[in-house]
Amino acid sequence: MNQHKHNNHSEHNHHNHGHSTDSGNRSDEEMSHGREGHSHHDHHKMMVEDFKFRFWWVLALTVPILALSPMIQEFLGVDWRFAGDTWILAVLASVVYFFGGWPFLSGLIDELKKKQPGMMTLIALAITVAYVYSTAVVLGFDGHLLYWELSTLVGIMLLGHWVEMRSVMSASAALEKLAELLPGKAHRVKEDGSTEDVPVEELQKGDKVLIKPGEKIPADGIVVKGESSVNEAMLTGESKPVSKAKEDEVIGGSVNGEGSLTVEINKTGDESFLSQVVELVRQAQESKSKTQDLANRAAFWLTIVAISAGALTFMAWSLFTGQELSFTMNRTVTVMIIACPHALGLAIPLVVAVSTSLAASNGFLIRNRVAFEQARNLQAVIFDKTGTLTHGTFTVTDILNFNDEYSDEEILTYAASLETNSEHPLAKGILEKAGDNVPEPEEFNSITGKGIEGVVNGTAVKVVSPGFVREQGMDYPAGQVEEISSQGKTVVFVMIGEKLCGAIALGDEIREESRQAIQQLHEMGLECVMLTGDNRQTAEYVAKELGIDQVFAEVLPDEKADKVKEVQGQGKLVAMTGDGVNDAPALAQADVGIAIGAGSDVAVETGDIVLVRNNPNDVVNLIKLSKATYSKMVQNLVWATGYNVVAIPLAAGVLFTWGIILSPAVGAVLMSASTVIVAVNARFLKMEG
Repeated sequence: MNQHKHNNHSEHNHHNHGHSTDSGNRSDEEMSHGREGHSHHDHHKMMVEDFKFRFWWVLALTVPILALSPMIQEFLGVDWRFAGDTWILAVLASVVYFFGGWPFLSGLIDELKKKQPGMMTLIALAITVAYVYSTAVVLGFDGHLLYWELSTLVGIMLLGHWVEMRSVMSASAALEKLAELLPGKAHRVKEDGSTEDVPVEELQKGDKVLIKPGEKIPADGIVVKGESSVNEAMLTGESKPVSKAKEDEVIGGSVNGEGSLTVEINKTGDESFLSQVVELVRQAQESKSKTQDLANRAAFWLTIVAISAGALTFMAWSLFTGQELSFTMNRTVTVMIIACPHALGLAIPLVVAVSTSLAASNGFLIRNRVAFEQARNLQAVIFDKTGTLTHGTFTVTDILNFNDEYSDEEILTYAASLETNSEHPLAKGILEKAGDNVPEPEEFNSITGKGIEGVVNGTAVKVVSPGFVREQGMDYPAGQVEEISSQGKTVVFVMIGEKLCGAIALGDEIREESRQAIQQLHEMGLECVMLTGDNRQTAEYVAKELGIDQVFAEVLPDEKADKVKEVQGQGKLVAMTGDGVNDAPALAQADVGIAIGAGSDVAVETGDIVLVRNNPNDVVNLIKLSKATYSKMVQNLVWATGYNVVAIPLAAGVLFTWGIILSPAVGAVLMSASTVIVAVNARFLKMEG
């Protein structure tokens, strides 16, 4: 039922909104000011509250309607009849019909206008037949009051839509999360060299801003003063912090490292990198294909069957048997009641509710049900590298000892001592490996762009880059270092005194779960692709280790969605798994977007499914659950519609000659039994494999 439009659900002005993330009706002005994301999100929330409000009112009115209904009293063996009770029933049922049933009645009008009769048409038809027929009985027509059937049908349908809509979340929050990456204020440098804090929105091209260590960069610009390393991983996917000096470009939203930078702003507003990512996400969300819902298709055919069976029943008994009008109407109404989609209305939402709960207990959250259902047909899974297939943090993988004067542990300890004064991610990896017993350096100094130096326990120590070692013409086992570098690892050299004593290699360690996940996906017949902004050497090494089928390396953020399209262009149904802001457009473009929950809020909001843990195995689990869920949905739909094959002919009176005929009451009981079976079947949903 994901495809029902909001105007099917309430009397408010909903004709511009659907359940999907469709933004097609947004004006340019609204998009430029970012207001539509809020309005769409608020509208969706309002719709959930609307169904909830109507459901509780209908439930409250159903209790007295059941108590006053002669058919229910007869079934319970009681007699609570009194003068005027049918008129009270009529009044209560009228409130249920017009207030509770309004979303379906308005939906009927909408579906007929579009010439696409579906669930709304069927529900509206059933409640209208029950209401008009029962009201005719109150006014003197010979027949049975079916107000109780009307109220229970409206209540169950409202509940079904409420459950469904709560399981479907709007992806518009992704755009809000992207905007939140930028800091609220910036330190603008005045002409006299002092700074003033101003809102980021007030920044203009040519303004100079000061970014202190650890702060977010407020807008795109060029460094005019200072040196530092900048962490752009959340934006570009590059796992290593990027060194920045004068004339280098920086991106708004990235995080400054250990040094202070003065940046001249050169892009603001829609021109900025972050705004372009926002636009890419919006475009991909809008262009995402809409999948026709199974229940809606079933409802369409059931509508045709119900109307045709009802009309045939009425004509057959009227024209060929000479039965009284009351008998003919009873047959017709019973047929329509039998065809009422109580079970069909709950067949999908109940499975959705169970699968959502089951998914959460297994470590992933379903945000887009249509995409989740598509996961069963996936042919390719694209993985981001940093933070998804790898841990996303640098750890010491190798210690190279160039002579026996110092042990591996001593080399590591000397290096760690200097790194205690560094904010660089490489430093954190070395310190983590060295443990707690690291001495404080007696002196410390930064070698611009080359490394750090200082005095530890009275001994001069340097931790320097390969470039520094090459400039100094130092000898070292180049073949060994190159082999490690070819694995995508970063190597720093350690000098103790004036001797080059060793080197420390750090890498973004591959998750063990990644190996298991890739293997299982291959066993399921899926192609595995890696998409990363990292350098090709690192990407190729990780791909080789994991058995990845295809690699896209050094991909810029605005190209990631295009790479997803490229794989889709091969005729494959594609899932994208990622955790960074740079992955957001690709997540939105993919047929199924799978966000790592421990990653950025933006990736989480853009993903159709959110993995709570950083565990690629959960991708395998969600595909298994998708297949099991779809199977259970089909079972429920077969039962919810299939029993009509037997029940409708019996209700129409085909066995009347042999004394077998279904009354409206028995028809209602059959329908209720169908609903119970559907509900119980949904509870048996389990993860396959």
